Amino acid sequence: MSGDGVMKRMGMIFRAKANKALDRAEDPRETLDYSYQKQLELLQKVRRGVADVATSRKRLELQLNQLQGQSSKLEDQGRKALALGREDLAREALSRRAALQQQVTDLETQHQTLQGEEEKLTLAAQRLQAKVDAFRTKKETIKATYTAAQAQTRIAESFSGISEEMGDVGLAIQRAEDKTAQMQARAGAIDELMASGALDDPSGMAKDDIAAELDRLSGGSDVELELQRMKAELAGGPAAGQQAIESGQGGQAQPAPQQDQPRFDKQ
Repeated sequence: MSGDGVMKRMGMIFRAKANKALDRAEDPRETLDYSYQKQLELLQKVRRGVADVATSRKRLELQLNQLQGQSSKLEDQGRKALALGREDLAREALSRRAALQQQVTDLETQHQTLQGEEEKLTLAAQRLQAKVDAFRTKKETIKATYTAAQAQTRIAESFSGISEEMGDVGLAIQRAEDKTAQMQARAGAIDELMASGALDDPSGMAKDDIAAELDRLSGGSDVELELQRMKAELAGGPAAGQQAIESGQGGQAQPAPQQDQPRFDKQ
């Protein structure tokens, strides 16, 4: 890919990320409030324009009243001059009156123009006021709807998080139940082995009760035979001890007779 292509691609990625960041940062409620504020400012300018036109119209009306008053005064002066035989003064008064009348005509034309502009601006201000009022109502409705949707989204996200967490908890519970069942089964198996006696023999070979009893009796007989041999040796020497052991193996050993004084033979 050429260098220009890489730069274009990087620029596109940057604009896409910037646009995404702006979307996240933008709050429609703030945008609506800003637009409403701008409309109020525009409405205020229109009203100020209407007031300026009305002021200009009022000034023209005052000028017209003054000129009309002067024109009437000149007309009266011309009549008096004629009555006194001063036709020249009457002609001068009428000439001045004619000039004032032209100014009155011009002012009346301007007055009509300003009056028309004032009416247009007044109508425009009324229409703009209606639009601003309608926008304000719509703005508040949209803001309330957006706030409700935002709250619902947060609740849905919370439920989603709870659902995911409960899923993890469910898996943990399942693992705990499986482990508990495994331990219970193992404990049950150990109880069965202990009851059968398999765990008593390190070699793993279980002994029955008869073999255990025979081992106990055999161990006791060896002790008795050794005791008889020692007694016989004390009484009659080693030969007597051997004879006592042999006689004891053939039947049950009898206790040796008591001697008043033991005798020891030298070997």
